[in-house]
Amino acid sequence: MHPIRIAGFAAVASLTAAFWALPPVSAAVDAPLADAALRQDVEAVRSLIARGADPDAAHGDGMTALHWAAQHGDVELVALLTDAGADVEARTRLGGHTPLHVASRSARAAAVRALLAAGADAGAVTSTGATALHFASGSGSAAAVAALLDGGADAGAREPVWGQTPLMFAAARARTEAIVVLLARGADPELAGTVVDVAARNEADREESRRRRGRIAALRSALASGRSAKRPNAATASSATGAARATSASATVPRTPAESQSPETRAGASTGNAAGASDPTAWISSRPLSPEARAAAAASEAAAIEADLLEEPEPLGFADLVGTHGGLTALLLAVREGHADAALALIDGGADVNRVSAADGTSALLIASINGHFDLALRLLELGADPTLASDAGATPLYGALNMHWAPKARHPQPTDYLQQSTSYLELMQALIDAGADVNARLKRSLWYTTYNRDLLGVDRAGATPFWRAAHALDLGAMRLLVAHGADPHLPTIKVPSRRRPLDPDPSGLPAVPYGGPGVPPLLAGSGVGYGQGFAGNSHRHAPDGWLPAVRFLVEEVGADVHARDHNGYNAVHHAAARGDNGLIRYLVARGVDVTQVSRMGQTTVDMANGPVQRIQPFPDTIALLESLGAVNNHRCMSC
Repeated sequence: MHPIRIAGFAAVASLTAAFWALPPVSAAVDAPLADAALRQDVEAVRSLIARGADPDAAHGDGMTALHWAAQHGDVELVALLTDAGADVEARTRLGGHTPLHVASRSARAAAVRALLAAGADAGAVTSTGATALHFASGSGSAAAVAALLDGGADAGAREPVWGQTPLMFAAARARTEAIVVLLARGADPELAGTVVDVAARNEADREESRRRRGRIAALRSALASGRSAKRPNAATASSATGAARATSASATVPRTPAESQSPETRAGASTGNAAGASDPTAWISSRPLSPEARAAAAASEAAAIEADLLEEPEPLGFADLVGTHGGLTALLLAVREGHADAALALIDGGADVNRVSAADGTSALLIASINGHFDLALRLLELGADPTLASDAGATPLYGALNMHWAPKARHPQPTDYLQQSTSYLELMQALIDAGADVNARLKRSLWYTTYNRDLLGVDRAGATPFWRAAHALDLGAMRLLVAHGADPHLPTIKVPSRRRPLDPDPSGLPAVPYGGPGVPPLLAGSGVGYGQGFAGNSHRHAPDGWLPAVRFLVEEVGADVHARDHNGYNAVHHAAARGDNGLIRYLVARGVDVTQVSRMGQTTVDMANGPVQRIQPFPDTIALLESLGAVNNHRCMSC
């Protein structure tokens, strides 16, 4: 489970359609009793039973008369049908729902009791592993929950997809009354859902890709070695020609490793016990190659692996940024959805307000902050939530509240609850600081939920502090608040591996910055980092008309180095030029910033104003201004 609500998945992700959606009604010609029960026609049901109608005849979707009676909560019909021998364990074709599941899902407590009295199994699971207690808890019927528990239902039962308990179902759907009953009957509020390691799964995929490339390289080397061998004599020419044709076909359409393996090797690879599972070159031995060719193939494989090891570190992909997800408790689920009453009921019932997720260390206070539930966050703080708890990525509630308020305009998954709060983000920030929040806490990596799936902002935010985030948003109020409480206004982001490579030799004249070294200082964040490197203009939210005021504050009030350059060699004029901001350019030039400086990518300040990426139009007035100040125009417009 994600720690944030995602558009399209904002309804509780655990309560999937597989659990909640019953199959559509599709009448069958031989189910008159089910038809009558669907209409709640008691007399027709009675008459049909008297004439010997099959009580278990079902519609095409598997809904029997007893299912329909349970759906409607019609206890009289339930009694008629069970007395006539209707199967209380009959299941629908889709989902495998019994009448007890249907009654529980529909919050029909009286029908639940009647079915249990007739022998229904309180622990029966659907084809997706949900119990009737899961459904009753999600529906919010405290009476149905109590009846099922009295009937032997397990309060700690877990569905197999996310490992969620009935208490989690109730919490995620704000079913406070059900929560109270479950807690009173022994449900454990500290149980957490299943954790999925996305990064490990992604790394396994990458490792397999590297092995595949090595095998292909080995095959090509072996084939090339075979072709360069001594030509056959006339006696063997015919058979050699046939072998060459077969080899050529293999080279033209390379077979997958599984296709290239012998049956024995394939079997070993599938179990992980044979040599093929540990030796990526073992499959070569199944091909009719000479010892020399096999040796060349093995050497090529080793060289490919060594080349992989010598490559620069790869930038983190989306799965790496997510890392692990899931592992949410009932309280974390309730807080994620903004269900204050449910959250408070859980805390009153013993849930630890500072219990973090099993996946990435996200606390309830952080979840409330990053989802814009500022009123709930303030209440959690009053109940003892620790504002210093940081997630594995280094996210804190202080950063989260600020980041939520300035959420990007596009590709952002979070809802807009922050627009409906009585508590403003600045008020929450002040409360967090008063409670001991670390104003200089730094992110360990960019937060994937800042710009979901694809980042349009053009700058990695690893190492960012709350002050850096405020500078990026041109938020003078937040910057002043943070500085007043000890924030360091000079801490930059940190350099991390990137797909952008500097020119060689580096034309910037700057010394190299190692990974983990300083990245983008707050001044450059406030001058427009990212606008000339991607599509930040389509996404970046910031204080209106705040560019020059923010830069002046940073330079004149907190002493930022106006000549600072980031790890890519850009200065503040580069970023101002990328936005066509002539007013800021004139201010920076008056302060002595050199407009002739060149980035590590070879871009001048004019180049940044001259459509440096596709679909970003040039700024002719800015180009003319910078040229008049001596900057060189390399005429590299990508949109002209």
